Amino acid sequence: MELPLYTKQQLALRNGQDKPEIWVAYLGFIYDVTESRLWRNGKHYEHWAGQDLTEELSDAPHTEGVFEKFKAVGKLK
Repeated sequence: MELPLYTKQQLALRNGQDKPEIWVAYLGFIYDVTESRLWRNGKHYEHWAGQDLTEELSDAPHTEGVFEKFKAVGKLK
């Protein structure tokens, strides 16, 4: 199944505040992190949901493998 495409503006609405979904993007894929207790209220340490976190992963204490726990729900346009 082909994943739907979303704009950065559509992604930005999935921040846990404007819409109930909490999504983040990494390497062009959008992941649903709504169920993660670490993303409660759309914030994860100094990171906010609804954004592309590709550039910020180098600062994280974990690797990109963390995204394997979450379902990809779309691709970033």
